[in-house]
Amino acid sequence: MMREHLFKVAGFVFGITLPMDKEVEQLLPSFLPFRYKQDGSTKLLFSLNVTSDILADEDSSCVVEQTENDMGQTILKRTSFGYRLELRYKDNAPMHAIHADPNFTEVKANVCWDDVYAGSALCSLIRIAYSQAILSHKAVSVHASAVVWQGKAFLFMGKSGTGKSTHSALWRECFQGCELLNDDNPTLRIEDDIVVAYGTPWSGKTPCYRNAAFPVAGIVRLRQAKENRYYPQEDVAAFTALVPGCFAIHSDTILYNTLCDNLVDIAERVHVGLLACLPDHDAARLCACSVAGFNE
Repeated sequence: MMREHLFKVAGFVFGITLPMDKEVEQLLPSFLPFRYKQDGSTKLLFSLNVTSDILADEDSSCVVEQTENDMGQTILKRTSFGYRLELRYKDNAPMHAIHADPNFTEVKANVCWDDVYAGSALCSLIRIAYSQAILSHKAVSVHASAVVWQGKAFLFMGKSGTGKSTHSALWRECFQGCELLNDDNPTLRIEDDIVVAYGTPWSGKTPCYRNAAFPVAGIVRLRQAKENRYYPQEDVAAFTALVPGCFAIHSDTILYNTLCDNLVDIAERVHVGLLACLPDHDAARLCACSVAGFNE
C-alpha cells in the first residue's frame, strides 16, 4: 500500500508517494512547513514514486557526470527513458537511485530503507528532481545563503567554504531586523517581472526551513580576500557570477539553455555584485551599502 504526500515549495506543488509504513514526519522533517492539501485542480510539478524495489540499470546507460558533494557520491547516467542518478553517502554505503524522464516530471526512486541515512538520501533525491523540474517555469534552485532585511531578500553565493553562512550571520549581527531565509538552497522565481526568493526544505547544516518569499534586492558572489572591496557586475559579468551556483544538468542542452535564459532574465532585474572580503562586520556594511544603499 502506498500514500501520496503533497508539498508546495516556491509555489510549485509536487507529490511524493511513500509506502504506508513510512512516516513522512520522520523521513522528511524539513518538509513539514511545506505540506499542501489538494484542492482538486492543482497541477503537479512532478510526481516521485518511492519504492524499495531495485531499479535496474540499463546496459546502454552512459555516465554523464560523477561528483562528490554535500549530498554524498553521485553518478548521473543518461538512459533510453531519460536519466538515472545513483547516490551513496560514502564508499560501500547502500545505493539509492532515481529514474526520471528528460523533464523530471515523472520520477521513480529506489530507497534502501536499511540505510541509517535513508531520510537524508530521499531528501537529496527530491532536491535533484525539483531543481531540474522548475527550470521550465522561470525558476532556479540556487546554492546560496539568503537573508531578509527591510522586506527584501539578499543572496550570497560562492564556492563551498567561501563564507556564505558567515556573511549571512554578519548581516544579522549588524542590521536590526535582519533574518535568515535559507542557508543553502533557496529558490529564485520570476513573477510578474519581479525576482522573488523563496525558502525551501533544503538549508544545508542550518535548520532554517521557512515557507516564505520576498522580492530580491541583490545577489552577491563572495570571494575571500585580504581587504574588503565591492565590484558591481553587469551584463555578461553578472550572468557569469550567477552560473556556477545554479543547479542544472550542463550536458543537457534543453535544461542548460533554459537555466541560462532564466539567469539572463534574473541578472536584468536585480543588482548583482562581487564582494572580495574578510569575515568581518566591515564586509557586511560595505556589502549593504553597495547593494542597498545603507549608511550608518
